[in-house]
Amino acid sequence: MEIDVARHLGAVTRSVAELERDGGPVRAVTLERTYDTTADDLWDAVTSPERLPRWFLPVSGELRLGGRYQLEGNAGGTITGCEPPRFLAATWEFGGQLSWIEVRIAPEGDDRSRLMLSHIAPVDEHWSKYGPGATGVGWDLGLLGLALHVSDPDAEKVDEMAFMISPQGRQYVIGSAEDWGRAAIAAGEDPTGAQTAARNTAAFYTGEAVQEG
Repeated sequence: MEIDVARHLGAVTRSVAELERDGGPVRAVTLERTYDTTADDLWDAVTSPERLPRWFLPVSGELRLGGRYQLEGNAGGTITGCEPPRFLAATWEFGGQLSWIEVRIAPEGDDRSRLMLSHIAPVDEHWSKYGPGATGVGWDLGLLGLALHVSDPDAEKVDEMAFMISPQGRQYVIGSAEDWGRAAIAAGEDPTGAQTAARNTAAFYTGEAVQEG
Protein backbone atom coordinates (compact mmCIF):
# COMPACT_ATOMS: atom_id res chain seq x y z
CA MET A 1 0.00 0.00 0.00
CA GLU A 2 1.26 3.44 -0.94
CA ILE A 3 0.94 5.90 1.92
CA ASP A 4 1.16 9.66 1.40
CA VAL A 5 3.66 10.30 4.17
CA ALA A 6 3.70 14.08 3.86
CA ARG A 7 -0.10 14.31 3.93
CA HIS A 8 -0.46 12.14 7.02
CA LEU A 9 2.34 13.90 8.89
CA GLY A 10 0.81 17.26 8.01
CA ALA A 11 -2.65 16.18 9.17
CA VAL A 12 -1.51 16.06 12.80
CA THR A 13 -1.06 19.06 15.08
CA ARG A 14 1.60 18.37 17.73
CA SER A 15 2.21 20.25 20.96
CA VAL A 16 4.07 19.86 24.25
CA ALA A 17 2.99 21.44 27.55
CA GLU A 18 4.75 21.68 30.91
CA LEU A 19 2.55 20.50 33.78
CA GLU A 20 2.75 19.14 37.32
CA ARG A 21 1.18 15.88 38.48
CA ASP A 22 1.34 14.23 41.89
CA GLY A 23 3.86 16.87 42.95
CA GLY A 24 6.32 16.24 40.14
CA PRO A 25 7.05 17.78 36.73
CA VAL A 26 5.41 16.15 33.72
CA ARG A 27 4.99 16.94 30.05
CA ALA A 28 1.77 16.56 28.09
CA VAL A 29 2.54 15.30 24.58
CA THR A 30 -0.58 16.07 22.53
CA LEU A 31 -1.66 15.08 19.03
CA GLU A 32 -4.77 16.38 17.26
CA ARG A 33 -6.23 15.12 13.99
CA THR A 34 -9.56 15.38 12.17
CA TYR A 35 -11.15 12.26 10.69
CA ASP A 36 -13.84 11.84 8.05
CA THR A 37 -16.32 10.08 10.31
CA THR A 38 -18.79 10.89 13.06
CA ALA A 39 -17.82 11.33 16.69
CA ASP A 40 -19.80 8.20 17.60
CA ASP A 41 -17.96 6.11 15.02
CA LEU A 42 -14.57 7.50 16.02
CA TRP A 43 -15.32 6.73 19.67
CA ASP A 44 -16.25 3.18 18.68
CA ALA A 45 -13.02 2.80 16.70
CA VAL A 46 -10.84 3.80 19.66
CA THR A 47 -12.72 1.91 22.39
CA SER A 48 -14.23 -1.20 20.82
CA PRO A 49 -12.30 -4.44 21.52
CA GLU A 50 -13.50 -5.67 18.12
CA ARG A 51 -12.12 -2.69 16.21
CA LEU A 52 -8.93 -1.83 18.12
CA PRO A 53 -7.00 -4.82 16.69
CA ARG A 54 -7.81 -3.65 13.14
CA TRP A 55 -5.63 -0.56 13.51
CA PHE A 56 -3.83 -0.74 16.89
CA LEU A 57 -3.54 -3.74 19.24
CA PRO A 58 -5.80 -6.41 20.74
CA VAL A 59 -7.12 -5.37 24.15
CA SER A 60 -8.47 -7.39 27.05
CA GLY A 61 -9.78 -6.73 30.55
CA GLU A 62 -12.71 -4.90 32.10
CA LEU A 63 -13.31 -2.08 29.64
CA ARG A 64 -15.31 0.18 31.94
CA LEU A 65 -14.71 3.02 34.38
CA GLY A 66 -12.43 1.71 37.11
CA GLY A 67 -11.62 -1.45 35.17
CA ARG A 68 -8.19 -2.76 34.21
CA TYR A 69 -7.19 -3.10 30.56
CA GLN A 70 -4.22 -4.77 28.87
CA LEU A 71 -2.95 -4.12 25.35
CA GLU A 72 -1.34 -7.22 23.88
CA GLY A 73 2.43 -6.96 24.18
CA ASN A 74 2.24 -3.38 25.36
CA ALA A 75 0.85 -1.22 28.17
CA GLY A 76 -1.92 -1.90 30.62
CA GLY A 77 -3.59 0.23 33.24
CA THR A 78 -6.77 1.45 34.87
CA ILE A 79 -9.55 3.36 33.12
CA THR A 80 -9.94 6.52 35.21
CA GLY A 81 -12.38 8.50 33.07
CA CYS A 82 -15.05 7.47 30.57
CA GLU A 83 -17.70 9.79 29.13
CA PRO A 84 -18.89 8.34 25.78
CA PRO A 85 -18.48 9.52 23.12
CA ARG A 86 -16.19 12.38 24.07
CA PHE A 87 -13.66 11.59 26.82
CA LEU A 88 -11.51 8.68 27.94
CA ALA A 89 -8.66 8.69 30.48
CA ALA A 90 -6.45 5.90 31.76
CA THR A 91 -3.16 5.14 33.39
CA TRP A 92 -0.46 3.84 31.06
CA GLU A 93 1.73 1.31 32.81
CA PHE A 94 4.62 -0.18 30.88
CA GLY A 95 8.09 -1.43 31.79
CA GLY A 96 7.62 -0.48 35.43
CA GLN A 97 6.87 3.13 34.48
CA LEU A 98 3.64 5.06 35.05
CA SER A 99 2.22 7.72 32.74
CA TRP A 100 -1.29 8.78 31.73
CA ILE A 101 -3.36 9.11 28.57
CA GLU A 102 -6.39 11.29 27.85
CA VAL A 103 -8.49 11.08 24.68
CA ARG A 104 -11.02 13.72 23.66
CA ILE A 105 -13.35 13.53 20.67
CA ALA A 106 -15.44 16.40 19.32
CA PRO A 107 -17.73 16.57 16.26
CA GLU A 108 -16.81 18.92 13.43
CA GLY A 109 -19.96 19.05 11.34
CA ASP A 110 -22.20 16.11 10.50
CA ASP A 111 -19.62 13.59 9.32
CA ARG A 112 -16.25 14.78 10.61
CA SER A 113 -14.77 14.64 14.08
CA ARG A 114 -11.57 15.66 15.83
CA LEU A 115 -9.49 13.50 18.10
CA MET A 116 -7.12 14.97 20.67
CA LEU A 117 -4.82 12.51 22.41
CA SER A 118 -2.52 13.55 25.26
CA HIS A 119 0.13 11.30 26.75
CA ILE A 120 1.32 12.77 30.04
CA ALA A 121 4.80 11.57 30.94
CA PRO A 122 7.18 12.27 33.83
CA VAL A 123 10.33 14.29 33.21
CA ASP A 124 13.02 11.70 33.85
CA GLU A 125 16.15 10.27 32.24
CA HIS A 126 14.09 8.72 29.44
CA TRP A 127 12.55 12.12 28.65
CA SER A 128 15.95 13.79 28.69
CA LYS A 129 17.27 11.30 26.15
CA TYR A 130 14.30 11.03 23.79
CA GLY A 131 12.00 13.98 24.50
CA PRO A 132 8.36 14.01 23.37
CA GLY A 133 9.11 11.73 20.45
CA ALA A 134 9.48 8.82 22.88
CA THR A 135 5.70 8.64 23.04
CA GLY A 136 4.80 10.97 20.18
CA VAL A 137 6.23 8.87 17.33
CA GLY A 138 4.39 5.78 18.51
CA TRP A 139 1.13 7.69 18.68
CA ASP A 140 1.79 9.20 15.25
CA LEU A 141 1.97 5.65 13.95
CA GLY A 142 -1.24 4.84 15.80
CA LEU A 143 -3.11 7.82 14.39
CA LEU A 144 -1.94 6.86 10.91
CA GLY A 145 -3.34 3.38 11.43
CA LEU A 146 -6.60 4.87 12.70
CA ALA A 147 -6.87 7.09 9.61
CA LEU A 148 -6.40 4.10 7.30
CA HIS A 149 -8.97 2.10 9.27
CA VAL A 150 -11.58 4.87 9.29
CA SER A 151 -11.19 5.38 5.55
CA ASP A 152 -11.74 1.64 4.90
CA PRO A 153 -12.94 -0.25 8.01
CA ASP A 154 -12.86 -3.62 6.25
CA ALA A 155 -9.32 -3.29 4.91
CA GLU A 156 -6.56 -5.51 6.25
CA LYS A 157 -4.40 -3.84 8.87
CA VAL A 158 -1.05 -2.56 7.61
CA ASP A 159 1.86 -4.67 8.86
CA GLU A 160 3.57 -2.15 11.13
CA MET A 161 6.92 -3.94 11.19
CA ALA A 162 7.02 -4.18 7.40
CA PHE A 163 6.04 -0.52 7.15
CA MET A 164 8.72 0.51 9.65
CA ILE A 165 11.55 -1.01 7.59
CA SER A 166 10.22 0.34 4.30
CA PRO A 167 11.50 3.64 2.82
CA GLN A 168 8.06 5.15 3.47
CA GLY A 169 8.09 3.99 7.08
CA ARG A 170 11.56 5.40 7.72
CA GLN A 171 10.49 8.68 6.15
CA TYR A 172 7.40 8.77 8.36
CA VAL A 173 9.27 8.01 11.58
CA ILE A 174 12.05 10.50 10.89
CA GLY A 175 9.55 13.18 9.90
CA SER A 176 7.52 12.55 13.05
CA ALA A 177 10.61 12.70 15.29
CA GLU A 178 11.69 15.98 13.67
CA ASP A 179 8.20 17.43 14.13
CA TRP A 180 8.30 16.49 17.81
CA GLY A 181 11.66 18.19 18.14
CA ARG A 182 10.14 21.36 16.75
CA ALA A 183 7.15 21.04 19.09
CA ALA A 184 9.50 20.73 22.07
CA ILE A 185 11.42 23.84 21.03
CA ALA A 186 8.15 25.74 20.59
CA ALA A 187 7.24 24.74 24.15
CA GLY A 188 10.45 26.26 25.50
CA GLU A 189 12.78 23.25 25.58
CA ASP A 190 16.48 23.86 24.92
CA PRO A 191 16.89 23.70 21.10
CA THR A 192 20.11 21.70 21.15
CA GLY A 193 18.73 19.17 23.60
CA ALA A 194 15.43 18.91 21.74
CA GLN A 195 17.16 18.30 18.40
CA THR A 196 19.44 15.67 19.93
CA ALA A 197 16.43 13.95 21.51
CA ALA A 198 14.64 13.97 18.15
CA ARG A 199 17.63 12.35 16.46
CA ASN A 200 17.81 9.76 19.25
CA THR A 201 14.12 8.94 18.80
CA ALA A 202 14.49 8.55 15.04
CA ALA A 203 17.57 6.37 15.55
CA PHE A 204 15.74 4.17 18.05
CA TYR A 205 12.87 3.53 15.65
CA THR A 206 15.08 2.99 12.59
CA GLY A 207 17.59 0.76 14.37
CA GLU A 208 20.52 3.16 14.22
CA ALA A 209 22.94 4.07 17.00
CA VAL A 210 21.50 6.34 19.71
CA GLN A 211 23.71 9.12 21.07
CA GLU A 212 24.74 8.77 24.69
CA GLY A 213 25.07 11.62 27.19
